[in-house]
Amino acid sequence: MIDQIIDESKPKMNSAIDNLKEDLAKIRTGRAHAGILDGIAVSHYGTTSLIKEVASVSVPESNMIVIKPWDRNALSAIETAIRASDLGLNPTNDGLQIRLVLPPMTEERRKEIAVQVKKQAKISLRNVRGEAWSKVQQAVKNKEATEDDKYTAEERLNRLTDEKNKEVDKISAEKEAEIMKI
Repeated sequence: MIDQIIDESKPKMNSAIDNLKEDLAKIRTGRAHAGILDGIAVSHYGTTSLIKEVASVSVPESNMIVIKPWDRNALSAIETAIRASDLGLNPTNDGLQIRLVLPPMTEERRKEIAVQVKKQAKISLRNVRGEAWSKVQQAVKNKEATEDDKYTAEERLNRLTDEKNKEVDKISAEKEAEIMKI
């Protein structure tokens, strides 16, 4: 019973780390990368598509992204979608392509992002651990596990959580180094 509870927790914790990686890829670091546009949907010809599905995205300079739609009629829809996003970027449409110039980030903003970067993943890990611990306590209460099993499970859960927290710290430290780099 206890092994099953802990085995169920591992994929959930791995999922929290995968979500962290996806979220970190979307954070704007001051250097342009096409990944910051992932998730922006464009309404075009009555359907909703991602920008990368209706245009080619390139990064010609460290502070610029160029979006060249395969269909010129999609230019205004892409421009509108970028303006409506929470990126805070101002697209420039020249009739053929859209240019996004990323303004340099202030040191204060870099520090703010660096502090908040790993917060969500650690909360998710804590929540998964809390769920598993509740299940262990319920199993002991229902006489499906012994008190010894409870303490063994607590130790294993703590070890697993610590291991995943170290992984989050490592991933976050890499992103923080990237964020703080000018």
